[in-house]
Amino acid sequence: MDGLFNDINKAKQLRNTPLAERARPKSIDEVAGQSHLIAKNAPLRMFFETGNFPSIIFWGPPGVGKTTFASLIADAGDFIYTRISAIESGVKEIREIIAKSKISFENGKKNLLFIDEIHRFNKSQQDALLHAVETGVLTLIGATTENPSFEVNGALLSRCNVYKLNHLSNQDLRDLINRVLETDVILTELDIEIKDWDTLIALSGGDGRTALNVLETAIKFSKPNDRNKIILDSELFESSLLRRVAKYDKKGDNHYDTISAFIKSMRGSDPDAALVWLAKMIEAGEDPKFIARRLVIFASEDIGNADTNALRIATSVFEAVNLIGMPEAGINLAQGVTYLASAPKSNASYLAYKESLEFVRNSSELQVPLHLRNAPTKLMKQEGYGKEYKYPHDYGGFVIQDYFPIGTKKRNFYNPKNSGLEKVIKERLDYLWNKNDEE
Repeated sequence: MDGLFNDINKAKQLRNTPLAERARPKSIDEVAGQSHLIAKNAPLRMFFETGNFPSIIFWGPPGVGKTTFASLIADAGDFIYTRISAIESGVKEIREIIAKSKISFENGKKNLLFIDEIHRFNKSQQDALLHAVETGVLTLIGATTENPSFEVNGALLSRCNVYKLNHLSNQDLRDLINRVLETDVILTELDIEIKDWDTLIALSGGDGRTALNVLETAIKFSKPNDRNKIILDSELFESSLLRRVAKYDKKGDNHYDTISAFIKSMRGSDPDAALVWLAKMIEAGEDPKFIARRLVIFASEDIGNADTNALRIATSVFEAVNLIGMPEAGINLAQGVTYLASAPKSNASYLAYKESLEFVRNSSELQVPLHLRNAPTKLMKQEGYGKEYKYPHDYGGFVIQDYFPIGTKKRNFYNPKNSGLEKVIKERLDYLWNKNDEE
């Protein structure tokens, strides 16, 4: 009778366990994504094959496998496993764990300490781990969503391997969900059809745990049809989450229309509209690096020398997106978008580049004049290389001189606009060349 009650309690407990926890991989072969770490001959795969694990810091966004890897390592390496959160733990708890680990270590046991959100530990808390990690009393697995180069002190970082985990791709998410539908003890009892994958994946945002939570919520919210089948479509996903999904296909027309509206809003100096399109792309799960790259291009194509800070800011935003990751990197993107949209505009350097390319493509061989050639040897000097070259600094910084290829006349490609810094550039160039033409 006790066994029957235990079975009933286990069944209830299982049904009350969230799908994301039930679906946690039992081996690295079930892990979604992260092929750079677990493919054949990849570093983690090699460690799993030997059973010898170093201390590791896993860096990546939420829901991509950091906790799962820690659990799998504990099993594969036959460790005594302790898991804590840096949000809830302090130096006192760390010292207690180390003291227990020393006893088991002396008895030939291996100890693994997994610290979630390790970046939230201050320096003294991190320092408390150093000796235990260095002597092998503990193998440390840390998980962080922040760049460990900035958030984990150098001494501890030098004792760990750092592996970056990536957002799950659309295909990774499909594979994960299909595996769960085929293997989960509860979901296999149901007849489920996912009719709108795009919405499910958009809501997931590259996060496996979120994908499973969205799936589970929609299933609980659903009602089987007359054939006892559960149809998961866009309307059901949105209704169950009380959240409307932006219609946005990253490979379809809507993608290109949205990015076009985004660029044109910045070009038109409307930061408010640009933010709307930025928010739509982010909400729909667009790759933030794609957006950041467009900002870098825009800074040169549409602002150019009218505001030379634009390119610096755009490249800084791109770097910030790489370092920070979503969702916080959305703040960096918003800063870049509002600056670029508000900056003075000029496409003069872009047009000059296009015209110069066309000139070169339509010209025969363009030979460098003798006076512009380098003359590193005596023979080259005798041949006239560099002869009659006028060094501008000997003439106060500028001197009239022909810099165009042999047989071609000077042409005007770059025409600065009367906008921002380019107005000053235009005035300077007009002054220099017009003045000397008059001479």
